[in-house]
Amino acid sequence: MSNSPRRSATASHSISPAAVTRELRTSFASTRTAPLAAAPAYAAKSTPASSLEPFIGDPNFMTSLARGLLVIQSFTPQTPQMSIAQLAAKTGISRAAVRRCLYTLAKLGFAGAEEGSRYALRPHMLALSNSYSSSNSLSTAAQPILERMSAALHESFSVATLDGDEIVYIARSTVSRVMSDDLHIGSRLPAYCTSIGRVLLAFMPLEQLEQYLARVVLTPHTSRTVSSVDKLRLALRNVRRHGYAVVDQEYEVGLRSLAVPVYAPTGHAVATVNLSGSAPRMSLYEMQTRFLPHLRNAATELGAFLH
Repeated sequence: MSNSPRRSATASHSISPAAVTRELRTSFASTRTAPLAAAPAYAAKSTPASSLEPFIGDPNFMTSLARGLLVIQSFTPQTPQMSIAQLAAKTGISRAAVRRCLYTLAKLGFAGAEEGSRYALRPHMLALSNSYSSSNSLSTAAQPILERMSAALHESFSVATLDGDEIVYIARSTVSRVMSDDLHIGSRLPAYCTSIGRVLLAFMPLEQLEQYLARVVLTPHTSRTVSSVDKLRLALRNVRRHGYAVVDQEYEVGLRSLAVPVYAPTGHAVATVNLSGSAPRMSLYEMQTRFLPHLRNAATELGAFLH
């Protein structure tokens, strides 16, 4: 009788064979999946070739053409000549595929070997940019307007639009060098720290803006570069309120810029007219009082052309 309660307590805490089996299976499964949870910490470095992964399996997507375009875009003012190995490392494309891309580009006159095993783009590549410039109505209309302003005001003016998360210049008139690297048609800059980008971000649809803010990495180019998404949001609200953007030395020390939107018939801001100037020479007050009316007039003229 005295042992009955003890046996009853022991029985109430006993584990059935089935429960033991379930416990072992759970423990084994967690052991197998634990390393997978840590996998992102060891993920391979992203390369331009990684951008092609979403199209794997798409029967209409020409991977070979896409790889060739990535190879072309790898040539920059800083790396005008590269070997097959360097291009493979920079793009993430295999050496064999890079070699075939270069062979094809060379046969068509778009690239060629310069110094032994080093390759460079050929002048025939300009035919591609000329095709865009001549077929883009905004670029065609903007160039004479910018040149007229430069002749009258003796400053550098640009028209640019948004391409992905960067701005790209589609027309430009220059009277002096204001940046360490000369800007030209086709030059690309980050949107978040340029007056052009601020305008285009401020007037884009809210859903697209939120997606951009969720993925943007605010790399500091100077000590003045916007440092948080909250600060960028505030800056964009000010752009919407005033109808223009001023950026003071956020991309490059000594450079100030001013931009206003160009509206399409739909009411969307599709481009900007921009002024770049030297900070020691051009005050913010002068930008806003002397040059802002000229930029707005140019933007209105371009907008009327689009209509």
